[in-house]
Amino acid sequence: MSEDHYDDEHEHSGGGSRHPMAERFRGYLPVVIDVETGGFNCATDALLEIAATTIGMDEQGFVFAEHTHFFRVEPFEGANIEAAALEFTGIKLDHPLRMAVSEEAALTDIFRGVRKALKANGCKRAILVGHNSSFDLGFLNAAVARLDMKRNPFHPFSSFDTATLAGLAYGQTVLAKACQAAGIDFDGREAHSARYDTEKTAELFCGIVNRWKQMGGWEDFND
Repeated sequence: MSEDHYDDEHEHSGGGSRHPMAERFRGYLPVVIDVETGGFNCATDALLEIAATTIGMDEQGFVFAEHTHFFRVEPFEGANIEAAALEFTGIKLDHPLRMAVSEEAALTDIFRGVRKALKANGCKRAILVGHNSSFDLGFLNAAVARLDMKRNPFHPFSSFDTATLAGLAYGQTVLAKACQAAGIDFDGREAHSARYDTEKTAELFCGIVNRWKQMGGWEDFND
């Protein structure tokens, strides 16, 4: 299915707004997502952390990171969790302060916040922004399918990939190196936390979009 055909099938009244954010990305609201998981297979491996940062826009048309929602997630029943994945992320499933919630509770809260942001920005749908975004979108879609959730605000197959954008803008595709090239502080000790990686990815995304605007690559809305 083409993106245009999908948009035609799922258009709703929010798409007619003249809010500048709705004008910037074809009616889509960028929402940065990062997941930490029990492996690489979204169909079988556990979702262990998820964070989402909504993107706002000021009166001059510059974007900025807005609100972050973060949850530690209980593995779904029968989920595979690789020991190497836990070693890489540093997640301790039995930590008394982990305070994980179910996939349903996490996604319900995140989707509620995203729908609120959609309404505020006059956008018709959210589009996932991620560093290697197909990975995060795959795990998000797999969780939505497991839960049979009917009100997923995200486009099911389109996304913005900051690894690609950073490769174009800075010649770097690794998040830490891209942030360094962009002048964004990055603490490697905090990496592989969904909250930290999401907020740094949001900062990177906004920096690239705003730099493109400053260079004349996007006209002011009042021009």
